[in-house]
Amino acid sequence: MFVFCRFIQFCNYSTNTSKVNLIKSFYVQPHIGTMSKVPRVKFNNGREIPIFGLGTWKSKPGEVRQAVKDAIDIGYRHIDCAHVYGNEKEVGEALKEKLAEGVVKREDIFVTSKLWNTFHRPDLVEGAIKKTLSDLGLQYVDLYLIHWPLGYKEEGQLFPTDAQGKIQFSNVDYVDTWKAMEAVAKKGLAKSIGLSNFNKRQIERILSIATIPPVTNQVECHPYLNQSKLIEFCKSKGITVTGYSPLGSPDRPWAKPEEPQLLDDAKLKELAQKYKKSPAQVLLRYQVQRGVVTIPKSVTKSRIQENISIFDFELSPEDVKYLDTFDCNGRFCPMTAGLGHQHHPFEHDEY
Repeated sequence: MFVFCRFIQFCNYSTNTSKVNLIKSFYVQPHIGTMSKVPRVKFNNGREIPIFGLGTWKSKPGEVRQAVKDAIDIGYRHIDCAHVYGNEKEVGEALKEKLAEGVVKREDIFVTSKLWNTFHRPDLVEGAIKKTLSDLGLQYVDLYLIHWPLGYKEEGQLFPTDAQGKIQFSNVDYVDTWKAMEAVAKKGLAKSIGLSNFNKRQIERILSIATIPPVTNQVECHPYLNQSKLIEFCKSKGITVTGYSPLGSPDRPWAKPEEPQLLDDAKLKELAQKYKKSPAQVLLRYQVQRGVVTIPKSVTKSRIQENISIFDFELSPEDVKYLDTFDCNGRFCPMTAGLGHQHHPFEHDEY
């Protein structure tokens, strides 16, 4: 259930501006020339990721191919994918087209994919990434993530259910899955590996057994759920944070009419007017300035262009702090289907 609270304008937030300037510790110089103007963030393994990319969650088949092509033409060099999105073949077709046209080279494009919950069993991990690579038409992905820490019943549907319609769980421990992730990385099938939707305790468990530490943790992140504690923890461990649903996921399938829409927030709109930018651009700039790798989804060319047009202005430190105060534990993606699973990341832990 979405948790919403009244905005608290006088919370006890730290006055230390290091959080606002977090990105400075990760930034490397943007590439010059035909490459995208988007700055890159350096991982703990020395590799780099564009701080801004195109998300493909909820992009329908028949739409995502053109969206990826438009994004690459506009200057995006980072595409975020996942097997469970059901559209990796179309993403692959778009990549093939742009590579064949010579618009980009393979090394110019950063492609992320994710291991779905039904493939957590260690013997299934390599087959899962090879399926993704086949669909994308690639020899490797730049980043491969465990999509969620909780596993579902293997060797069946992506969303296996019992007679009552309840998701059937797997008891595979994600630390065992991580060892298989390391194995596919060592084979060169993924240049970097990481996590998604993991909480602090779960990350600590991974770090305690890892021979290859995760480079990032991809989580829901926006002003209503700013993840400041998790970001600080990850930073202390040399792990970047990637933020999905940075616009509040207004098109999420389970949205209810009474739930607030982040893009309609009156305070956000007022701030956007101050900078002569759209509310979406302010939200995206907020994340980039915090050092969060940001992956908004769109299939509309004009919005794909608008979203990336955020590198010609900067929010003041005061306004970043002001946006921080919007936080109200407003989680739009609570993973209700996984409630009751021993590895559910949101049920028992603060962050």
